[in-house]
Amino acid sequence: MKRRQLLAAGCACCASVIAGRAWGQAAPDYLAPQRFQRPDLTTDEGGLWAMMDREEKALRRSPLVLRDAKLTTYVQDLACRLGAGHCPDIRIFLVRTPQFNASMAPNGMLQIWTGLLLRMENEAQLAAVIGHEIGHYLQRHSVERLRDIKSRAAAGQVLALFGLAGAIGQLAVLAGSFAYSRDHEHEADRIGAYLMHRAGYPVAESAAVWSNLLDEARAREGEEPSQSSPLFATHPVPPERRDNLAQLAKLMPGGSDGKDRYAEHTVHLLDEWLQDEIKRGQYAESLVLLSRRIAAGSAPDLMRYYRGEVHRLRGMTGDHDLAWNDYQAAAAGAVPPPPAFRGIGLVARQRGQKDEARHAFARYLDLAPDAPDAALIQSYITELSS
Repeated sequence: MKRRQLLAAGCACCASVIAGRAWGQAAPDYLAPQRFQRPDLTTDEGGLWAMMDREEKALRRSPLVLRDAKLTTYVQDLACRLGAGHCPDIRIFLVRTPQFNASMAPNGMLQIWTGLLLRMENEAQLAAVIGHEIGHYLQRHSVERLRDIKSRAAAGQVLALFGLAGAIGQLAVLAGSFAYSRDHEHEADRIGAYLMHRAGYPVAESAAVWSNLLDEARAREGEEPSQSSPLFATHPVPPERRDNLAQLAKLMPGGSDGKDRYAEHTVHLLDEWLQDEIKRGQYAESLVLLSRRIAAGSAPDLMRYYRGEVHRLRGMTGDHDLAWNDYQAAAAGAVPPPPAFRGIGLVARQRGQKDEARHAFARYLDLAPDAPDAALIQSYITELSS
């Protein structure tokens, strides 16, 4: 029987193998193959490895790669716990791009974009994503996709799925033609679930990742997720995927989500990532994300400030009142972000509340005297004082 057939059957037969024994307590051999040897350059797989090697060299020099040694080491260690014997071949690159994406090349290069990191609520959710990508890697799915592509021009475009410039600029165009098949995605989900369970994480968090993304995609009024997101257009239908992962979680209970560890390693970058998120201009999706983070108690003052920014920038009916409320809540928080006072000032100035605007602007400059917009804010104070 082929490896894929065995893996597909694994979930169905798990309950009957040994009474009370959940699938995943013992790793099937084909889930943990030996480390891959570099293929001969004359083969199609060898050619793909060579392309990925060139891409990796370019990626190392890219200004978009996050140069945060502590966070990179943390994610690398997580990937090693999941990949076990394949750890020496996995190389992590954190890329400053606000979209949700991760991809692992056949040579072991694993890109994770900061838009994805922003959406992870704990270490277990990141483990779910990395485990899924390692699943693709272990089963050589990218090589199978290459063999499915016949023309040389199309084969060259496979690189764009992994490459920075190509993936960012052409994701929507390329996804439909070069995405992994639905079978591949389900297979990677099952492997990822096993790997995170083996590493001590609750598999239920893998379902939470897709549930959260589904909520964001649905926020685009009048559009189904498969229409509004290249990610959902190329993956199994989100409710189906979420429900399948939830079923796997029942078979593999237990684990710790590592929420505090994840927060410790990412909190210093949240402001930067949130700035990038706002610049995407996908306000409905950002509001869902920010509201979820506030409800979870994740840096709530900072999240309230940015939710206020989204409302102010969107400017729909009632948005300025919502922005005002969020700015005020952020400014009254335990760790008030200085720009929250600028937000209060901007809304008050627009409303004609001169004294309140002037006071808020002054407070902002007291807290952030070297802010890049300090001169502009000072000009507002002068204007409001006249």
